[in-house]
Amino acid sequence: MKRSFSLVFLLVFLVFTSNLEAQKRRIPKKSTAKSPVAAQKSVGNSNTAVVVDERLAVLRDEPSLFAKPVQRMRLGRIVSITGSKEADGVMFYRVAALPNNYGWVQAQAVFGKSRRGDDERLARLVQSSDGFEQIERAAIFLETFADSPLRPAILLLLGDLMEETALKLSKDATNRLDRREMAASGAPLHSFYLNYVSLDRYRKVGIGFVFNSNTKLFHYDGASWREIVNKFPKSSEAVEAQKRLNSLNEKMEKKVN
Repeated sequence: MKRSFSLVFLLVFLVFTSNLEAQKRRIPKKSTAKSPVAAQKSVGNSNTAVVVDERLAVLRDEPSLFAKPVQRMRLGRIVSITGSKEADGVMFYRVAALPNNYGWVQAQAVFGKSRRGDDERLARLVQSSDGFEQIERAAIFLETFADSPLRPAILLLLGDLMEETALKLSKDATNRLDRREMAASGAPLHSFYLNYVSLDRYRKVGIGFVFNSNTKLFHYDGASWREIVNKFPKSSEAVEAQKRLNSLNEKMEKKVN
């Protein structure tokens, strides 16, 4: 139910922002000149992007869907955009993919924090994803778009996803960890759980878990919920985030009868 709430809220928010953006485009704006410092910073940041859609992330030697592929770039790869060209009905970016690869990639494969609308586009992709890829894409969104108005919604969604994942990890760990071997080693029970190998992939994307030794259950550590409460206290998500934190405290204090 919590995840469903987050998905519904995110969808409503995206529809609202789309309508708002459309209204803004219909209102003529006065031209405003940027200061030299602001302009320099804008140019300096505008050429960096990150690969998020591996399905489209084929680096090619020419801007064409029929051009020779150099490599398929993986999710999270950072690239520097140096040019653009339209071909075969799509836009291509000429990119430098460090350390030593250069070529052309379809524009929709990458997202940049200085490109207008990319936060909304990535939020939609996160919403439509599933499995660990959804978690990775949500983590990339949070890493890339620190100032996006959609950030609280993504934070709430990620927290709910991770609490669901924590329950699955708990069951898996309990089934795989041998009680006799753990007792023979002399190490405390909670250390085996908190060193459980399946946690590694989540820690690599900055996600942490806590463990209740009484119930033998993992729980999401609540970092995204705390960020909402601390940085976005007036947002509608803050109320839901506080509920999650209160529930987390109760879960961590729970004991087996």
